[in-house]
Amino acid sequence: MSSQSTLAPGSGWVKVRASGKVNLALRVGAPRDDGYHPLATVFQALSLFDDVGVRDAEAGAYTVRVVGAQADLVPTDATNLAVKAARLLAHHHGGAERRGAEIVIRKTIPVTGGMAGGSANAAATLVACTELWGIDVSPDELAGLGAQLGADVPFSLRGATALGTGRGDELVPVLSRGSYHWVLALPDAELSTPAVFRRFDEMNPDAPAVPPQVSPRLLEGLVCGDIQTVAAHLVNDLEPAALSLRPQLVDVLDAGRECGALAGIVSGSGPTCAFLAANEDAAVRLSVALSGLGLCRAVRRASGPVPGARLQAS
Repeated sequence: MSSQSTLAPGSGWVKVRASGKVNLALRVGAPRDDGYHPLATVFQALSLFDDVGVRDAEAGAYTVRVVGAQADLVPTDATNLAVKAARLLAHHHGGAERRGAEIVIRKTIPVTGGMAGGSANAAATLVACTELWGIDVSPDELAGLGAQLGADVPFSLRGATALGTGRGDELVPVLSRGSYHWVLALPDAELSTPAVFRRFDEMNPDAPAVPPQVSPRLLEGLVCGDIQTVAAHLVNDLEPAALSLRPQLVDVLDAGRECGALAGIVSGSGPTCAFLAANEDAAVRLSVALSGLGLCRAVRRASGPVPGARLQAS
């Protein structure tokens, strides 16, 4: 059965759309005693979405099916973040053995691409199951549950633009004027987030315990809608580690800049390379130019900021 027919209106599904993200700034400190790295980051949610459908299943049963781009790379067992999200919500509201969920994920966000696709699926599942089971949950409680699943899940719930500290899960909204047009180059490679952080530690044995601050100029640029200032202050402390693990990304970044991007950056832990364009027309030209070079498996355009996980009409 196709995902289209499975998620047809009136079939008992609750549907939620969640967005991918790009880090406009990602500053990283030395690992803490618990193994997590302290972060100072600015997230922006982008118009690259995964759709998640959830409906009731027999008590104690939690299943997931994944369709769409790179679906074969997503686990469909109990390790899937969407399954973990449904179980966690059920555990806190009635008991995981008293509820059940059938989950279908339609992927568009790159898998292991540094754009929080797994976190988006977890956030979407939390929102969908809350609606499906008629649970009264505050946004703060939902964010707290999300933080137990992963550091990016609270932002995937919120969306828009936000400053993240701690593990990236302590969020403050950031005022952002205007729209930002991105071209995303998706290399034919994957990168493990833990592997990138391990390489960061190897390359930065003297990293500070507290991460460097996000540039005030970046925040000012967002407030004013000054895309040139934003472009000039994009930064990712994980980029050198990602490039050392996937040296071919250097060619992708160089090509995007040469083809007219205002700036290019590895998104999160990579390997997706995100290029900021001056406007929508410039983004179209850049995407066409990059597509013709054969340096990556796909090129996508997206804009931001957009909302986080949201219910879709049935």
